[in-house]
Amino acid sequence: MSDSHDPAAGEAPEPVRITDLDLADLSASVRKLIDQSQEQARVLDSLAADPPPIPLPGPDFTAFGAVPAPSGGGEPLFIMAMEGQAYEAELDALTDWVDDLLLPVYGREITSSAPWCPWWDQHPEAVARLHALWLAWQQHIDPEAGPSGPATWHRDHLDHTMAQLRAPNGPFAACTTNPARPAHRLLPGPKPTTDPVPTAGHTLAA
Repeated sequence: MSDSHDPAAGEAPEPVRITDLDLADLSASVRKLIDQSQEQARVLDSLAADPPPIPLPGPDFTAFGAVPAPSGGGEPLFIMAMEGQAYEAELDALTDWVDDLLLPVYGREITSSAPWCPWWDQHPEAVARLHALWLAWQQHIDPEAGPSGPATWHRDHLDHTMAQLRAPNGPFAACTTNPARPAHRLLPGPKPTTDPVPTAGHTLAA
């Protein structure tokens, strides 16, 4: 009679033993498959999402943000209505915009008929006009301004502002007319009126 094992005899087969090394390899393979599945899920999610905007050459226009809305306290938006730390903070932000975008893109050559002042922040008229120009810039690059927003900004705001600032009789008339010789001087303006305004047919006494 044969001594070979008979499966029908009801004897349980010996269990298959997995070494610790094989178990470690199996665990590593499972972790790798999980990581791959998660990465594929992330790729599918990114493909389903909206594509990122294509960066345009030139200055990073988006760095200058959108128009800041006045807070609930009714804080002023125009720099000439600010004072103290609020004025200084707004002037710093305006200076960044002038130095990083306005002058590199729209500065043009300094000549006797188109002066410029490196110390423009000491000219109140220049600060007021440039801040108004910056506010308009923020408004017209907002998506709600539509595709014609930048063109409107150039036509209605930039051209007029730069023509006024750099006119031969503008606020920089006594400042730099040659880049090799920087200059700055404030021209005196009209004195504030302290006497009553004369009525028609009357003149002020000498």
